[in-house]
Amino acid sequence: MADFRLRREEVLDGAQLSAMLAESPARAAQAILLAAGDGEVEAQALLGQILLDGHGIAQDQPLALRWFEIAAGQGHLMARNMLGRCHEQGWGCTADATIAAQHYRIATDAGLDWAMYNLANLLATGRGVGVDQPQALALYRRAAELGHAKSMNLLGRYLEEGRHCRADPVAALDWYRRSAQSGHFRGQFSYASVLAERSQISEALKWYRQAMSGGHAVFLDVAARTLESASHPAIQALAQEYKERAERMAV
Repeated sequence: MADFRLRREEVLDGAQLSAMLAESPARAAQAILLAAGDGEVEAQALLGQILLDGHGIAQDQPLALRWFEIAAGQGHLMARNMLGRCHEQGWGCTADATIAAQHYRIATDAGLDWAMYNLANLLATGRGVGVDQPQALALYRRAAELGHAKSMNLLGRYLEEGRHCRADPVAALDWYRRSAQSGHFRGQFSYASVLAERSQISEALKWYRQAMSGGHAVFLDVAARTLESASHPAIQALAQEYKERAERMAV
């Protein structure tokens, strides 16, 4: 077992911290606590996250919220985004999408891709803000151009369907491809679906399997129903594999 020393530089080194969290979550949490108490903003944001997840430390959503507030007050953009998530989901507080949108806007204006994606989701569905599909699309595009894989997939969907923009199947396929290659399982499924429509069955099957390996149980259940109606037998056969994997994950 590696000998991890509880020093501030370990908390601030992403690779070291990832190793600590994987091998000794409790010791990593101790290191994060020490640095957070010492005023290190990155550690404060990380402390909020591990408290939220209960990773290496007892889960405490209200305390997680408080540490996100402290880090956000020092200008930490992901902590500001996580404040939005807490208020949107009701983690450690009463759910309030209006307050969530306010936090997302602050981080969006500062250029954070995750905040753009989260604010776009609220604008697309009218939660906490008025429905504004063109603005949602613009934010998905901004986040996608910054490399945000989930936004790439949703931008592809807008372009494929011509929702609030001119339909552009070539651009849609490119964004699906980029999302898929970035590792997003929904992007992989979208990319595979377009490839299947173009009769590129071998390549489509590869990406359907990638999506299956990374998707959660709810996604796999819904995706299986889509695959059951596919015209190609090899793709239809994947539906059963999706269902079986979903069942194993639910146990």
